[in-house]
Amino acid sequence: MNKKIAIIGGGNLGMAMAEGLVNSHFIKPEHLVVTKRNISTLKSLETKGVMVSNDNAEAIRYAEWIILAVKPFQIKEVLASLQPLLDPQKHVLVSVVTGVWIKDIQEIVGDRFAVFRAMPNTAIAIQQSMTCICAHQASEEQIQYVSALFDQLGRSVFIEEKLMDAATVLGACGTAYAMRYIRANIQGGIEIGFSAATASLIAAQTVKGAAELLLQKNTHPEQEIDKVTTPKGCTIAGLNEMEHQGFSSSLIKGIVTSYKKIVDDM
Repeated sequence: MNKKIAIIGGGNLGMAMAEGLVNSHFIKPEHLVVTKRNISTLKSLETKGVMVSNDNAEAIRYAEWIILAVKPFQIKEVLASLQPLLDPQKHVLVSVVTGVWIKDIQEIVGDRFAVFRAMPNTAIAIQQSMTCICAHQASEEQIQYVSALFDQLGRSVFIEEKLMDAATVLGACGTAYAMRYIRANIQGGIEIGFSAATASLIAAQTVKGAAELLLQKNTHPEQEIDKVTTPKGCTIAGLNEMEHQGFSSSLIKGIVTSYKKIVDDM
């Protein structure tokens, strides 16, 4: 796959994507260009052979795949400046800009482009993102390429664009929900005798292991729960007490509340 990629916007997300793609050997460093107004912060990429530039136009002329990773308030200005240089026969657009719909991009560049909208989460920094993707006017080859690209940065799934707000809650806000669960686990661990550092290690690795069980074995959570809940045991006693206190219902209500907040603010 000797395709050339330009990442327009070398902030935290753009940097994380670039580093992940290079570290995984998905792309040769010299086939990747990252742009930012202040390129001094991109030195770590440059030392790996990645091209860095403060000239978006130069990057567009070089690459076929254009990843838009700017801030939401910058997207209209950036796209408007790039529009005269974009060629639907050459370029494919991939937006990772929060809250920007495919129709918003089309209003500026036209409707002849293959456009992808992707929503990674913060774990992309360690190549463990859950990225939700939707596509418009893309070929099967292009879809496979984008899927392969984001699979280098974690895992990916294609969904309908109408589900992107829901994906934001489950996949992006979900990171914070998981962190809050881990934090509570740590607090409980300290209360029953562990140091903060040891409790943190046990809690984080246990959650990681639980998640990997589901991902690798493709099982339902209840199947794995059954394996550790013995009659009259401590696990079921704890689970039942959590449910009596509203554990599952409060989490579901939180997810729905976050979703309503996104919808109401649109």
